Amino acid sequence: MISTSYHETVKVLQGAGHDGTSPFDRLEWLYLLEKHRPAGGGKPFIATASDDAATVALPLRKDGGRLEPLRNWYNFTWRPVWRSDAGADRLCTALARDLRRHAYRLTLWPLPEEDMTASRLAAAFRKAGWQVYMSLCDHNHILRLGDRSFAEYWADRPGRMRSTLQRKGKKVRTEIITRFSQDVWDSYETIYADSWKPAEGDPVMLKEFAEAEGRAGRLRMATAYQSEQPVAAQFWTVENGIAYIHKLAHVKAANPLSAGTTLTAALLQHVIDNDGVALVDFGTGDDAYKKDWMEDDRPRYRLDCLDPWQPRAWPALAKRAIVRVARGNARG
Repeated sequence: MISTSYHETVKVLQGAGHDGTSPFDRLEWLYLLEKHRPAGGGKPFIATASDDAATVALPLRKDGGRLEPLRNWYNFTWRPVWRSDAGADRLCTALARDLRRHAYRLTLWPLPEEDMTASRLAAAFRKAGWQVYMSLCDHNHILRLGDRSFAEYWADRPGRMRSTLQRKGKKVRTEIITRFSQDVWDSYETIYADSWKPAEGDPVMLKEFAEAEGRAGRLRMATAYQSEQPVAAQFWTVENGIAYIHKLAHVKAANPLSAGTTLTAALLQHVIDNDGVALVDFGTGDDAYKKDWMEDDRPRYRLDCLDPWQPRAWPALAKRAIVRVARGNARG
């Protein structure tokens, strides 16, 4: 027998089985999201389905009659809390069916597909009676290293990158730490504020995450100095053989130094040759410079699920139908 339940705190997920291996799958990350909920943001809405053998949970937030992932702009991915077996699909379908009592629309993103998360969720919600629209919403550039050393990887980079590092690499001094340092974090925040980057989404949360990663030994943070003045900084983490590139910035005045290139190369050499990672994950975004450093592009998907039995969903369903007809006419 399957039972469903709904909760306003992620504490209910303690002890729940999970196949996820990224920072964004851990319960600690969900705690941070709950703690740092933006003003006016929907409360956590943790939807669970269980039987005698397993539990499936969707960490969501509720906004009126709509449901969205419990996530923020730092997330590379969002996944359910589940085990990858046939029972999880049955539980997810039961939960999707019951969720129609709580929302007329549910939108999930950014979903990975290399582990079949997107297609499994789409199948579960369709089976439960939702109208499901799956679309590409982002890109995830990665580097699969195999057994390559940094030197072997670097030999395959574009010539202009190798030339830039050779010409300018000695113009800055780089320093990499694996434990949190308040002084280094202060330098990062100063650099970020003077960079081309947009304002941070939640700098307090990001700092707490960095502190926790430092305590766990997963932090890899690097700073580039010119004449002992910090001019570039990057924040990475390493776990389960994967390096995650969370944040990078350099001061605008340091553009001629190519300090960002030097710092990225230094960190890549560290995580490849010292940490022995098998994969580097450059997060979301289809920035051109990521294609120089990474070699593969994984799609990230959005599922937009509408309940056709609820009148509030009808305008969106009608719009979808019009778009389909227009596209069909264009192809014809």
